[in-house]
Amino acid sequence: MTISVRFLPDDIIMEAETGELLLDVAKKAGIDIPTGCLMGSCHACEVELDDGTQICSCITGIPGDRDSLTVHLYSDPLW
Repeated sequence: MTISVRFLPDDIIMEAETGELLLDVAKKAGIDIPTGCLMGSCHACEVELDDGTQICSCITGIPGDRDSLTVHLYSDPLW
């Protein structure tokens, strides 16, 4: 199953497969999300979903219970 993933603030929309890592979807869309440990411990790849939930994109798969997903990207100047 595929869902539409919208990356803000650039308003880039990409189709993604359920279970695919959000970090991989961003890379396919040409979006660079900073990473550190790639295990979810350092939180360098943290993004915010449309409902306000903050997740680590390196360990979070695309959910199968929605038609679309909006991801708010922000950067930490310390990374």
